[in-house]
Amino acid sequence: MFQTTNNPLLSKQKLSALLIVYNEIDHITDVLDNLSFADEIVVVDSFSTDGTVEEIKKRPEIKLYQRVFDDYTSQRNYAIEQAANDWILFIDADERVTPKLEKEIIETIAKPDANDAYFFYRKFMFCNKPLHFSGWQTDKIFRLFKKEKASYVAERLVHETLKVDGSIGKLKHKLIHYSYSDYESYKHKMLSYGRLRAKELYNKGKTPTLFHRIIKPAYKFINHYIFRLGILDGKRGYIICYLNALGVKERYVELSKLQRKKPVNV
Repeated sequence: MFQTTNNPLLSKQKLSALLIVYNEIDHITDVLDNLSFADEIVVVDSFSTDGTVEEIKKRPEIKLYQRVFDDYTSQRNYAIEQAANDWILFIDADERVTPKLEKEIIETIAKPDANDAYFFYRKFMFCNKPLHFSGWQTDKIFRLFKKEKASYVAERLVHETLKVDGSIGKLKHKLIHYSYSDYESYKHKMLSYGRLRAKELYNKGKTPTLFHRIIKPAYKFINHYIFRLGILDGKRGYIICYLNALGVKERYVELSKLQRKKPVNV
């Protein structure tokens, strides 16, 4: 739970830490321990089958909900609805708050002139080693916000966008992102993201062309590996840039499949 502050200008604010999870047995214990400074932890599980739920239930103080997964946007908004406190810290299971970031969060939300939402820069970890380039050097994401001032945009199914009705700030210390544990799991993640993005584009009436299927994946790789300096990350940089480009290719391959299945109006 929150530590008290000796600064008379700061007023303690209660914080809800939120997670949406599915089959996160490799991360769930560590991330729940990591979030123990929050006043409450809310977990929305998509009916995990790997022991994640059983692990969560060992901690009766955790508020656990189960909900069928539709898309990331609706799942996150559902989690926000369950939070009891004004301030929300939304963390993925593979992210960790450092002690310095924890202190900064506590002090930031206690300020009388705090902004309505804050984004964090993230440090991308590849097999427990940081990637310094490969397009991740400017990776930032909203993770801390006031419940009544923000929500996720409904039309985004993946890489959802937080819409903030108010002022925005940024925190100095980085969030640690353990995104890459092994080749196959990261590949699966990129392909899954690609298919969700395809569904999103299909719903918007987009039609893929040869440019989308060939040029866009190639550009993704070249941009991140050459221009975003992935080459300086060595073999790890090559792997990440390749798999990110593969996700783009899957997006348009899947979109083509959806277009072929589209019913013809008579």
